[in-house]
Amino acid sequence: MSEQQNRPLAGALWMTGSIIGFSFLAISGREIGGALDTFEMMFYRSLIGVIVVVVVAAATGRWREIGTADLKLHALRNVIHFAAQNLWLYALALIPLAQLFAVEFSNPLILALSAPFFLSEQLTRKKLLAVAIGFTGILIVAQPFGSGGLSVGLLAALLCAVGFAGTSIVTKRLTRVTTIICILFWLATMQTLFGLICAGYDGQVALPSRAVLPWVIVMGLAGLIAHFSLTKALSLAPASVVAPVDFLRLPVIALVGTAFYSEPLDLWVLVGGAIIIAANWINIRAGSEFRNVKST
Repeated sequence: MSEQQNRPLAGALWMTGSIIGFSFLAISGREIGGALDTFEMMFYRSLIGVIVVVVVAAATGRWREIGTADLKLHALRNVIHFAAQNLWLYALALIPLAQLFAVEFSNPLILALSAPFFLSEQLTRKKLLAVAIGFTGILIVAQPFGSGGLSVGLLAALLCAVGFAGTSIVTKRLTRVTTIICILFWLATMQTLFGLICAGYDGQVALPSRAVLPWVIVMGLAGLIAHFSLTKALSLAPASVVAPVDFLRLPVIALVGTAFYSEPLDLWVLVGGAIIIAANWINIRAGSEFRNVKST
């Protein structure tokens, strides 16, 4: 491991930026929800992303890295991500923040289960154990056999986790053939177009009011900050160091939901979330051990 990739303190500090970014992304989505639909939110958020990426690419001299090669792969990635992100925003308005984030943490486990089919990665016994434990945690969080059953909001959250796993698979394939700045450019550009088409299918796109506009800007910047901070953290430290800090998102967002939206701290959501986090940790360790064996 290079010196740049072995700075755990720096990686952990960058992860605080990711936690803050994802938290503000959820808060802004809640604040905007009554004024704009999910397609309109995605349109404005992605438009802000286009502006930021173009300015950064021009200022850093990396504009040449943005090309039209592998455009079909970019399109596939962004269609999946657009659908998953809209499901996330839809679920955001229907279920408690802690429940949404707990279910979202199942994304790496779904990725581990599907990676052998799409990325030719080995599915070890430890990874299968992690998936089984994580699935147990999901059942505890979702409580599909309880009195309320599997609600529409929870179903949307589960589907968005599947979508995010699909996005990760295609993104990993893209990183083998192109740069991050190119991926981000086509992400923001295509999703701006998708958002405009879907928001304007009825012939009208709502404009943010003065009260909502600041939250739209917060949403656009929070998403970029969260993903940049996460990427930066992973470049400075291994996933086994970064992931435990990322898991703090669950208790943080649970406290945010309680403090600002009067959402009760559901014991079963926290227990299920803790089990999902433990399963992710087993999955990370299994991946690390497998890489160490291959390198010897």
